[in-house]
Parts: sequence; structure tokens; C-alpha cells
Amino acid sequence: MFALLDGPGEIAILVIVVLVLFGGSQIPKLAKNLGKAQTEFKKGLDQGHKEADTDPLATETIDQKRARLAELDKVNTEKQDKAADA
Repeated sequence: MFALLDGPGEIAILVIVVLVLFGGSQIPKLAKNLGKAQTEFKKGLDQGHKEADTDPLATETIDQKRARLAELDKVNTEKQDKAADA
């Protein structure tokens, strides 16, 4: 149907659309901003990975989580029982 959109035709249409939308003088600025955005995105990903590695809850196994949640439930039940008795 769209034979022009196969292979190099896609790139040509994309380049023409970008030129029409942004103009020739704006393309270097656009490329620079895209590069900065990509760098910031990668920094954010790296920071997120570092935080996940240092977060003890992120490395908990399922059994450890279940045990921790069971302990919290036990403590909450005891608090509710004391409040009901008072």
C-alpha cells in the first residue's frame, strides 16, 4: 500500500518532515537537546539502579517479605486488641 514507506523511503520522509517542522537552523539545537535528554535519562537509570541495589527491601526474598509482613500483622493485631480492651 505505502511502498514509499519501506526501507530508505521512511528515512527520507522523516527527514523531510523534520525539516518542515523545525527548519534547517533549528536541527542542530534539536539534536543537542536530544543528546542532553538522553544523557540525563541514562543518569537517572543508573541512579535508580544504585538506589535499588542499596535498598534492603528491594533485595528481599518472597519468604523474607512474607515473614516481615506476618510480624507486622501480629504487632497490629496486638495493638488493636489492646485498644479494644481499653
